[in-house]
Amino acid sequence: MSVKLFIPGPIAVSEKTYQAMTQPMIGHRSADFVALYQKVQPRLQMVFGTKDPVFLSTSSAWGIMEGALNNVCQKKVLNCMCGAFSDKWNDVALRNGLEADPLRVEWGEHIDPAKLREALETGEYDAVTLVHNETSCGMMNPLADIMEVLRDFPEVISIIDTVSSFSAVPIPKDDWGIDIMITGSQKALAMPPGLALCSVSDRALERAAHNNSRGYYFDLHEFKKNHDKGMTPSTPNIPLIYALDSKLEDIESEGLDNRYQRHAQLNDMVHTWVTDNGFELFPQKEFASKSLTCARNTREIDLPALNKYLREHYGVVIDGGYGKVKGKTFRISNMGDETEETIRDLLNALNDALAKIA
Repeated sequence: MSVKLFIPGPIAVSEKTYQAMTQPMIGHRSADFVALYQKVQPRLQMVFGTKDPVFLSTSSAWGIMEGALNNVCQKKVLNCMCGAFSDKWNDVALRNGLEADPLRVEWGEHIDPAKLREALETGEYDAVTLVHNETSCGMMNPLADIMEVLRDFPEVISIIDTVSSFSAVPIPKDDWGIDIMITGSQKALAMPPGLALCSVSDRALERAAHNNSRGYYFDLHEFKKNHDKGMTPSTPNIPLIYALDSKLEDIESEGLDNRYQRHAQLNDMVHTWVTDNGFELFPQKEFASKSLTCARNTREIDLPALNKYLREHYGVVIDGGYGKVKGKTFRISNMGDETEETIRDLLNALNDALAKIA
């Protein structure tokens, strides 16, 4: 029995996207590949809100996230930590032998722009990492306000994870001044895992040019050099790039504003269901994610039993919480290709499951 995923990622992939991956194989140094690579660029730049190139990496987003540190951090990095994945970035920095400090808040709380300013005013840092949408706790940081702070520190390179917010909410890279904006294929883009996308400012490339320890696979200058030829530095996952081309067609057809509105509407549906059924949002409502919902398990529901019922009777699953809040929270995705009908069907299934097991 196939099961539809309403977890924070990977998420459900459409038949159209799967079909796009069945195109005949082409050589990654061929004119056919150059045409494919160059075809996706203008639409990627539109979604990124940038005039800068968008690099394609055959990796998870974490590959680029780690590589970005090694490209641009020469002095010390400040890791904004507010959940499992932003916390991990500090561990990644330290494992790479970099000087790194945490700017830490409790899971579910947002990064305070004023606290960020206070840390940067020490002059200790030349890079900052931030997860825009922290899926572990369903919290979305106030990125526009945070980037306003970073404008006052031109020596600090911003590295922003938009893995689960990209294409779900507006993130105008150039207008906000983001230096390195990173996303992945398996979240709101509703593609299979395995492709990372990254857009890099001239300022970040200039910093990287003076860093001799940036490695090879994730060397931003290798990406740029190959990008200029319509290629990638290493062998790319060509079927996923065909899928990306198909998904960008979908986004262009729907329209970005309509896509943002749809995600907001579906997110509101889930939030209403959460409160109507005696649960609470884990983060503050003002900072709740627009692409998924993380709710406190205030009713102490047996979440494995709930998911077992959903799987067996409806062919769907949600997420039973992550890391230190596993079981204490649950998460429901509304990102990607979901519609009012599919979310309503999920919520009806949840109502039935709660009635049976609660």
